[in-house]
Amino acid sequence: MTKRTRTPSSLKPNRIPILDRDPARTAVLEPRHIIRPQFDAPEHCVFCFFPDVMTEIAAHGAREIYRRVSELGEHPVYEIEFRGRRLMVTHPRIGAPVAAASLEGAISAGARKFIACGGAGVLDSSIAVGHLVVPTAAIRDEGTSYHYLPPSLEVKPHVRAIRAIKDTLEAAKIAYSVGKTWTTDGLYRETRAKVNLRRRQGCIVVEMEAAAFFAVAKFRGVQFGQILYGADDLGGDDWDHRSWTRHQIRRLMFDLAAEACLRL
Repeated sequence: MTKRTRTPSSLKPNRIPILDRDPARTAVLEPRHIIRPQFDAPEHCVFCFFPDVMTEIAAHGAREIYRRVSELGEHPVYEIEFRGRRLMVTHPRIGAPVAAASLEGAISAGARKFIACGGAGVLDSSIAVGHLVVPTAAIRDEGTSYHYLPPSLEVKPHVRAIRAIKDTLEAAKIAYSVGKTWTTDGLYRETRAKVNLRRRQGCIVVEMEAAAFFAVAKFRGVQFGQILYGADDLGGDDWDHRSWTRHQIRRLMFDLAAEACLRL
């Protein structure tokens, strides 16, 4: 008879609820309860935040391997052949909770090595639109990561993923910056004081998913890294959209993310 590991049935409440972390490895609802793929999934997966690129990929030979359905609607997950190798590709959706759930689903399906590509607001106005940034850590100013790891200021991507991204960009002779990213849940609460604080802490960009990605990946024992590009600008006196969603770098970024992922 197999012994079951006992975990506490109750926790002592903390004054700050987000710090009420349970270290138990098993939750009431596990990804396997939702994602039960009946296929041999690729080990490598790219999370692409660009809907225009995803539409292009879907129209040119992508094979849908499963489809997540929720109140957000239907969310397809594809398999493509890239450089002669199999690659899972999907859009992880926006925001830490749903992006983390997307990662959990992909892991449950069988993927183990991940690179994400997306845009990020810049905290340094000298970072041009389209300039690539490789996050070396994410400040945890969101809620999701605290359900996976003990409280800390920041969480890091996998060291092998950082190396794979750098090697890919250098081989392609593409300039990039490295630095911390600020992951926030408060899209409309990026105040001037907070921007200045995060800059002092070493952040050069801000986005809404990286800390959650890195925390889930560490908890589940998979490799995860991210490539971002300079998008809107929060570094000046006024916010500047900079027409970042129309930048031509997006398709190239997907190819770079795929190359880096397959190096893992």
